[in-house]
Amino acid sequence: MAKNLLIVESPAKAKTINKYLGKDFHVLASYGHVRDLVPKEGAVDPERGFAMRYELIDKNEKHVDAIAKAAKAADHLYLATDPDREGEAISWHIAEILKERGLLKDRTLERVVFTEITPRAIKEAMAKPRAIASDLVDAQQARRALDYLVGFNLSPVLWRKVQRGLSAGRVQSPALRMIVEREEEIEAFIAREYWTIEAECAHPSQAFTAKLTKLDGKKFEQFTVTDGDTAESARKRIATAANGVLQVTDVASKERKRRPSPPFTTSTLQQEASRKLGFTTKRTMQVAQKLYEGVSIGEEGTVGLISYMRTDSVSLSAEALNELRDVIARDFGTKALPDKPNVYQTKSKNAQEAHEAVRPTSALRTPSQVSRYLSDDERRLYELIWKRAVASQMVPATLNTVSVDLAAGGEHSFRASGTTVVDPGFLAVYEEGKDQKNDDDDEGRKLPAMKPGDRIPLDRIHTDQHFTQPPPRFTEAALVKTLEEYGIGRPSTYSSIIQTLLFRKYVEMEGRSFRPSDVGRAVSKFLSGHFTRYVDYDFTAKMEDDLDAVSRGEEEWVPLMEKFWGPFKELVSEKTESVDRSEATGARELGNDPKSGKPVSVRLGRYGPYAQIGDKDTDEKLEFASLRPGQSMHTITLADALELFRLPRKLGESGGEEVSVGIGRFGPFAKRGSVYASLKKEDDPYTIDLARAVFLIEEKEEIARNRIIKAFPDSDIQVLNGRFGPYISDGKLNGKIPKDREPASLTFEEVTRLLEETGKPARKGFGAKKAAAKKAAPAKKAAEAKPKAAKKAATKTAPAKKAAKKTTAKKAAAKKTAAKKTAKKSATKAPAKRVPLYDHPEPAKSLLTTNAGPNVGVKRVIKKAKDEAPF
Repeated sequence: MAKNLLIVESPAKAKTINKYLGKDFHVLASYGHVRDLVPKEGAVDPERGFAMRYELIDKNEKHVDAIAKAAKAADHLYLATDPDREGEAISWHIAEILKERGLLKDRTLERVVFTEITPRAIKEAMAKPRAIASDLVDAQQARRALDYLVGFNLSPVLWRKVQRGLSAGRVQSPALRMIVEREEEIEAFIAREYWTIEAECAHPSQAFTAKLTKLDGKKFEQFTVTDGDTAESARKRIATAANGVLQVTDVASKERKRRPSPPFTTSTLQQEASRKLGFTTKRTMQVAQKLYEGVSIGEEGTVGLISYMRTDSVSLSAEALNELRDVIARDFGTKALPDKPNVYQTKSKNAQEAHEAVRPTSALRTPSQVSRYLSDDERRLYELIWKRAVASQMVPATLNTVSVDLAAGGEHSFRASGTTVVDPGFLAVYEEGKDQKNDDDDEGRKLPAMKPGDRIPLDRIHTDQHFTQPPPRFTEAALVKTLEEYGIGRPSTYSSIIQTLLFRKYVEMEGRSFRPSDVGRAVSKFLSGHFTRYVDYDFTAKMEDDLDAVSRGEEEWVPLMEKFWGPFKELVSEKTESVDRSEATGARELGNDPKSGKPVSVRLGRYGPYAQIGDKDTDEKLEFASLRPGQSMHTITLADALELFRLPRKLGESGGEEVSVGIGRFGPFAKRGSVYASLKKEDDPYTIDLARAVFLIEEKEEIARNRIIKAFPDSDIQVLNGRFGPYISDGKLNGKIPKDREPASLTFEEVTRLLEETGKPARKGFGAKKAAAKKAAPAKKAAEAKPKAAKKAATKTAPAKKAAKKTTAKKAAAKKTAAKKTAKKSATKAPAKRVPLYDHPEPAKSLLTTNAGPNVGVKRVIKKAKDEAPF
């Protein structure tokens, strides 16, 4: 066993580093975090100095045991987790676990940091070990405690006031607020009409267009002309004045320099990969992680291709700069090389946590040389990082901008502009992407040579109608950029913030942009209205600054927590009691129903947004209908809401029975008699016709006729065709059929045994008809067979019997406890009256009832109940 144990986070990194360090080292992976806060209230105790209770993460327990076992045989322990706060905290947790197990006695333990996975970098890092940085650990602990306290205290308020299952995060909430506020801007936006006027010039050497800049002796601005008649009148006046010719009055030429962008930080890498490659932040970080940890590149073996990808820094090491300059001189000539390296200043106040920008570990490894060893995603991202780093150390591009003024008579004038590249400089390698195309960007447009006094033939003058556009929704790149500008979160957290918003369904992707859901808007409105300070951009950014100060050792973390906790806890308690739920969910009154005169409103219920006819305080009966996909309770009109109450629709008759369509809790369906059939994805319950509905119903009936493969006399057991193939069912249990067995040839004894051995409780609505209570003989046989099988197994291995008894006892105890809880709950809560609306016995569908929640999409009536809101 090796005398030196080195611990990293990922197995890929462990494999690479093990090759570099040799046989004297044993390299193991922790597989990320090894401990986390216990997932229940009280894990952070504000009354005891914010003491934190940790437990091993189940999936990583075996990796911790492997580390502990290897530590026993080692003399020297090295913690080489990632070079950021999270990595420092993982090292601290591993050290604490080893200390608790008494494995640090008579052993040295040191911290080493690898900012790139290359032989040189690892050798240098191993020569400079240090102690665990307690300030970084404190900063990470404070962040974790803050996030825990916010989540465990604010989320229950959302459950009571908005909807069950919601969560609020310290950083995700301001990010959600940004997206929601942008959507509100878009909805409030009123488009304005305006017209532009352009001249098409027929210069002998090259045609070009020019935009009107002066009309009737006055500057022509965006809203000078706002209707078609005025635009046409102006066009005629200009055409008459020009008389087929425009005269050049001024030619201005100006050279300017454009500097290259700095090498990537985490944030700018995520933004640029989104703009240029179409990557999500999650995808970018996953691919970058692989490039950092190591890729096998032929004879060189496995090597990390980029430096550590979680960084705020734009600086580069002297060695990296020298190599980049060598590559530039070799591939682009010395004229592309500045006299001295380009130096960039970071915007982050805490960039010293990460040592360098994201860069190739060796600029000599060009994208073309390594591309054959990489996946497509890896190749594209590596090329992006390599080009950005190389371009950052090249000379500026020299551009020449020419503007030409052309007069149409004495009262009107046009201007044409063009920008040409005199010396590409860094543009020969890389140009930064843009979020949106700028129509006024004349770069790359070359004008013909002109001088004052030239008369340019005028081909025609045309007018174009435009409307102002609302601000765009946030893309991932734009959101990351804005979060960074406000100082909210840190680059390493942006991906998880976005994933949380999507997972919670607070936002949805519409194309490549974020659109807030009704639930997301309700959460944001509630938090902004009642917890304003804690979703305020400046407050959140200030909290990040305070955490950075802790990481630098300038501030203690416990006083920071105390300053936050007192006011926050007090506000949570106050709002829990004072806020009205209807206000919290953003209910809207749309108008009155023309038929009944009752008010029509939209609300947020247990299963999503729904429309309601009637007022629960004054009306005996209320009607409900869920909103359709794509509709929002914030923009739906009265007419659209009333349209929702057209369901269920009667389509006509077929086979002497009425055919109708409706929407159940699990989706739209067609109904004929007692037969229900789910509509297909392409079917719209509001427009489907009788013929299509009958086809779907008869298709369902055909499937049902062919469902039973084999039945047995005097037994509920059947061999059935299911969605995933043949299976056995008695209505209570579903059992598997061996792959090598023909389902139709199974005997009663075989199906009884298979049901006993593989049976699992049937899902409600699945399987054959429910077994009748009086037909219990097969169940009895199975019960009698069970002890025999158990006895037979027990004769082989006694320990197995003991384990089986223990497991059975545990299961029995668990069932008993669950039964007690259910009984207690039933005793304290009046049973809700369950009135079936539509018996929809589709797979995975249950009966719809009056207490199933409003999102059933069908017309329903409930009795007045002032003491208990129906939803």
